[in-house]
Amino acid sequence: MRILVIGGGAREHAIAWRLAASHRVTEVLCAPGNPGIASIARVLPIATADCEALLRAAREHKVDLAVVGPEAALEAGVVDLFEAGGVPIVGPLKAAALLESSKAFAKEIMGQSGVPTARYEVFTERAALERHCAAQGAPLVLKADGLASGKGVFVVHEEREFAAALDALFGPLRADKVVAEEFLTGVEVSCIFACNGIEAIPLAPAHDYKRLRDGDQGPNTGGMGAVCPSPRITETELAWIQERCAAPVLQAMSERGTPFRGFLYAGLMVPVAAADRPHGIRVLEYNTRLGDPECQAILPRLSSDPLELLEWMAGMRREKPRLQWRPETSACVVIASDGYPEAPKKGDLLEGLELATLVPGTALFHAATGRDSRGSLISAGGRTLSVVGFGTTCDEARERAYQAVDLIQLKGRRARRDIGL
Repeated sequence: MRILVIGGGAREHAIAWRLAASHRVTEVLCAPGNPGIASIARVLPIATADCEALLRAAREHKVDLAVVGPEAALEAGVVDLFEAGGVPIVGPLKAAALLESSKAFAKEIMGQSGVPTARYEVFTERAALERHCAAQGAPLVLKADGLASGKGVFVVHEEREFAAALDALFGPLRADKVVAEEFLTGVEVSCIFACNGIEAIPLAPAHDYKRLRDGDQGPNTGGMGAVCPSPRITETELAWIQERCAAPVLQAMSERGTPFRGFLYAGLMVPVAAADRPHGIRVLEYNTRLGDPECQAILPRLSSDPLELLEWMAGMRREKPRLQWRPETSACVVIASDGYPEAPKKGDLLEGLELATLVPGTALFHAATGRDSRGSLISAGGRTLSVVGFGTTCDEARERAYQAVDLIQLKGRRARRDIGL
């Protein structure tokens, strides 16, 4: 089969890398791809939101199945167009992807479905939100309603921080709506479910590290690392999450006439005390695709053929696949450019990757990388690389990951040192 992966980051590199290992896949194409993906797949210079061009390419190259990576392509309606054009594709329709592209919509669905979540209110005007913040006080969580690449959430711990958060929300982020919700305590876990519109299959749970610096300090980012499987929840709790946080959403979306087919990512807050679980678990938000960097930690552990799962999700296969996982733990460490996330620098040389790939028990995925006029590898955005280590324990996995990380050179790079701790 010939597979098209839509996207050009580390998540898409991991998807393409895992698919290329399937004995049933004859060729992987990726649009727009990146230099790392180009080593394992044919890259097509097509933007992720250029749906018409993507469909033309899929037809031209006789693609059997497409897989959507980034949320921007989903919001642009690429799945709607491919389905109308008769090309099988993995991902939700634009109306179903509202679960991610509109946090207010997601909260509405959660309320209708009885999904446990934080108390919230939605605001469209700054003045009204200012009054609410003054009345509620800190701590409080403020979220831009639309897509913001992981940078639209503000956890306000002190009242003096409200002004800066509001300036960002109604300034650079241009939020039409803002969701203000109660601050929850606990540990975060990412549970991703593969869905075919009716049923859900849980992937191995993971947890990521959203803050820029060690100890969960600094601004929110798209994610600075991840660990899989997450030791923060049990198999029993995962089953409870599937029953209470995934199945009701699938039913609600089906009843609306927009069945959810794709990856449903539930970002959860899990109480620290075992006595408060599972009934104290709350959904923070939904994403409608594989997480990044969670995908880079999850997919390499999948030992069964990923194509069977993707065919089931796209309606090409009726039999529900049984997923099998490698017993190792994986730890993913993100290397970001200088200035990330506020103003990431581009064009700096990336060196040492050849040595890093020689470290046993590791995998390296490109994100925002490019080539200069001399053909040298350079940074091309914020998060540039994902380095994944594997081991019988989390400590062994993170040790291998950091051994490879330390061989990579990038001026002013930013990387956390506490992934997996």
